[in-house]
Amino acid sequence: MSLERLNEIKKLLNEYNYQYYVLDNPTVSDQEYDRLMQELQSLELKHPEWITADSPSQRVGGQVLDSFQKITHERMMLSLGNIFNEEELIVFDERIREVYPQVEYVCELKIDGLAVSLVYADGHLEYGATRGDGTIGEDITHNVKTIKSIPLSIDYDGDFEVRGEIYMPKKSFNELNKQREEAGEVLFANPRNAAAGSVRQLDSRIAAQRKLDAFLYMVPTASEVGCQTHKQALEYIQSLGFKVNPMTRVCASIQEVWSFIQEMTDKRPTLPYEIDGIVIKVNRLDWQERLGYTAKVPKWAIAYKFPAEEVVTKLKDIVFTIGRTGQITPNAVLEPVRVAGSTVQRATLHNEDNVKHKDIRVGDYVVIRKAGDVIPEVVRSLKERRDGTEKKFEMIQTCPHCGTPLVRKDNEAAYYCLNEQCDSKKIERIIHFASRDAMNIEGLGEKIIEQFYNLGFVKCIEDIYELYKYEQDIMEIEGFGKKSMDNLVEAIEKSKNNSMEKLLFGLGIKGIGSKMADNLSKVFMNMDSLLEASNEQLLAIKDVGETIVESINRFRSDPVSMKLLENLKNIGLNMNYLKETSLIQESIFNGKTVCVTGTLELMTRKEIKEYLARLGANVTGSVSKKTDYLICGRDAGSKLEKANQLGVSVLTEAEFKEEVHL
Repeated sequence: MSLERLNEIKKLLNEYNYQYYVLDNPTVSDQEYDRLMQELQSLELKHPEWITADSPSQRVGGQVLDSFQKITHERMMLSLGNIFNEEELIVFDERIREVYPQVEYVCELKIDGLAVSLVYADGHLEYGATRGDGTIGEDITHNVKTIKSIPLSIDYDGDFEVRGEIYMPKKSFNELNKQREEAGEVLFANPRNAAAGSVRQLDSRIAAQRKLDAFLYMVPTASEVGCQTHKQALEYIQSLGFKVNPMTRVCASIQEVWSFIQEMTDKRPTLPYEIDGIVIKVNRLDWQERLGYTAKVPKWAIAYKFPAEEVVTKLKDIVFTIGRTGQITPNAVLEPVRVAGSTVQRATLHNEDNVKHKDIRVGDYVVIRKAGDVIPEVVRSLKERRDGTEKKFEMIQTCPHCGTPLVRKDNEAAYYCLNEQCDSKKIERIIHFASRDAMNIEGLGEKIIEQFYNLGFVKCIEDIYELYKYEQDIMEIEGFGKKSMDNLVEAIEKSKNNSMEKLLFGLGIKGIGSKMADNLSKVFMNMDSLLEASNEQLLAIKDVGETIVESINRFRSDPVSMKLLENLKNIGLNMNYLKETSLIQESIFNGKTVCVTGTLELMTRKEIKEYLARLGANVTGSVSKKTDYLICGRDAGSKLEKANQLGVSVLTEAEFKEEVHL
């Protein structure tokens, strides 16, 4: 890497900044921009003598549009640093805990919109401004006033600033694009661009028609109004009439933060607005102040960015893999590209029909994404970038592992190797059985299983449970010592006690994924009952159709499959559903909205929330008009005051204990 490359990146980033912040017309994805920025920062870290004042890494944002009045922020509006995976999240946590071991975090949804600063003077909205370059923003007061969720006046004497995000709800976005399509106008690419374009309208009537909304999430002077934590600051601005996102959560550990991220990742498609990540902030305001800032970002906060939807790279080759059912899958070999914090070199092409329909060729530049934010797949080829050297796809006719002629089944797009003795199929079945979502045997990953298979230690699933017989041979393998072997044997023994749904998924019955395995196990409670169930009983279960029933019938009529299950039962594997199955208890909390506050003695905050959930309650973190009950421990604060003001029923911990007969 050279100074020439650094200058090239700076030029690109400056162009992208201008297109994004000034023209509202981004030409690259966030992922591609972030990748270039990381490369620039890496070069500058190695060569600090190359850093210049005009480097994009030294900027907080972009330029300001000249068509709006400029406003200088009293306090800089900083951006946040980005992370892309769990490992980077843990590094952030470790850095914080070196200073404050007992840190609590507040997790917030990162709304995909336009940052705004709202300034009030003696209770009246004085102006609203965009972030701009962090120091100077644009006056958008006339458009801010059209957003009905933003109060024009608040109960506060003196000057008061609150910051948040203006966004366009998905419903408003769809309606707007429908109107533009009917009018023959260019459609907006996404709600973020639509929101940015709307608040930059000179005519406020246009903004009013766009049905914008806003979530507020920060008070720069929160400690001056008596708040000690960021969570208290959110509750405070909510009490003033500002809209605060209800999915904010306080987390006591980085594991809770990661669980929140995973939960919100699952909920993301169902939200009425777009989010592009999760913001994690140190909760205590005095700790925020002491942790301080770099030149560009606060040290006490970070933004976890969801995986990028699409990136571009070159397809170098197409290779074929075989799954546990014998299905042959074409896969793209790619020029390495960073996607969502990890480097991707391969992506699925699914099947022959998919490749031909999309006309994907070796040598093409292709768009890839992570399906379900996990599995890389090729979305389309960029035909306009072809130079004539690309090679058309041809489906193979024989198994790449055993040479058996492939068969394409009726009504299916996939080809299969029907040779039951194909080594690759056997290996894939064993890998699936031991995988995390199945029997979760730690230490028995793909490469280890393939190695053990080739050495003759594991030729079938049952052999996993006799690996201890090869202890001395395994310990002679490089990387395997006494401790590794002991841990593996322990993990194998532990897997015998897994609940039924883990085993059911691990058996690899076609169409039965982890969720379906859990649904079936909940109903039948043990393997024998499932295998003895009639077709009618199976079809009565939610999401079970003819295809699933056919797969189960094929499994239970196959002597080899039934012999495998019998062997596993004799080995000592559990065949019963072990998860908690108690029904929601009858209580006054069933169907009610409940909030918990104060220091509890009966159980931890987390335990009482889980207990309330089992009682059928909807547990929230704040008090509002919709709250039915507030349960108070010692030193209850603002939530208790607000509950009394709103007439919410309040229970002490002792009264709660008596009510639920604990």
